[in-house]
Amino acid sequence: MANANKRLDSNVQGNFYVDATCIDCDTCRQLAPDSFEEVGDYSAVTRQPQGEEQTHRAYQALLACPVGSIGTEQSEKGLLHRAMDSFPLPIEAGVSYCGFNSEKSFGANSFFVEHPDGNWLIDSPRYLKHLVESFEQRGGIANVFLTHRDDVADAERYARHFGARRIIHRADSSAVPDAEWVIDAADPVMLATGFELIPVPGHTPGSCALLYDERFLFTGDHLWWEPSSRRLGAPHNLVWNRHELYESIEKLLDHRFEWVLAGHGDRVRLIPEDMKAKLRELLQSRRPGPRA
Repeated sequence: MANANKRLDSNVQGNFYVDATCIDCDTCRQLAPDSFEEVGDYSAVTRQPQGEEQTHRAYQALLACPVGSIGTEQSEKGLLHRAMDSFPLPIEAGVSYCGFNSEKSFGANSFFVEHPDGNWLIDSPRYLKHLVESFEQRGGIANVFLTHRDDVADAERYARHFGARRIIHRADSSAVPDAEWVIDAADPVMLATGFELIPVPGHTPGSCALLYDERFLFTGDHLWWEPSSRRLGAPHNLVWNRHELYESIEKLLDHRFEWVLAGHGDRVRLIPEDMKAKLRELLQSRRPGPRA
């Protein structure tokens, strides 16, 4: 819970603020970019929300913050409850952003896919009654796909509650030693109709993306959207193998998708041709000679 006594000086005056416990994970800036920006090593409220929609987004950011560093001088309970009820936040075609990011994964995003053959959780939010009940109302969880070892968070609790299978690559399986389904592959693997695991080693040796319906690519920490530059981004630091990272990005050119849904960093939808152009642009910025 945010502490007004730790309110950062970088906040503008007004109801919403960020305190000094902020870990600069970007969650609030994704949800409410009109109100939150990065200032130095923290996020801060640089513009107080104006109007119902901006205020709603600011309350969503408050709830999603993994460390509870966002507070209000006066809480509007009706608006807070409305924001709570908005999660999981629909994206498109039965795909939702869970919200309630976990400190255990440094505030990584997680996603939920409703599917008639069984629902999927991609990486893990905090284990909360609200989300458990929301998932139950949508038919539960059959599979928990873990993109890599950093974003496991409360996956075990969700898997235990719903009797779900946890899926992870063997190279990162030390993070989930009792995982129900361990994949040991260097090439893409069809996990179920419409769900394809794509190994993307680089950030970690076992990093994997999940391609759903040839439209939605869940990328973990491998790839994300940078709205300020309108470019795709990939890790510079905390990289297990830089050469493998570039090779993994290049291999994504073999796949068709419209959405990048990242664990860290923003999400984006582009037509597939533009997505491939952005991938090539990213490769060209990192090393010469990507393939056509």
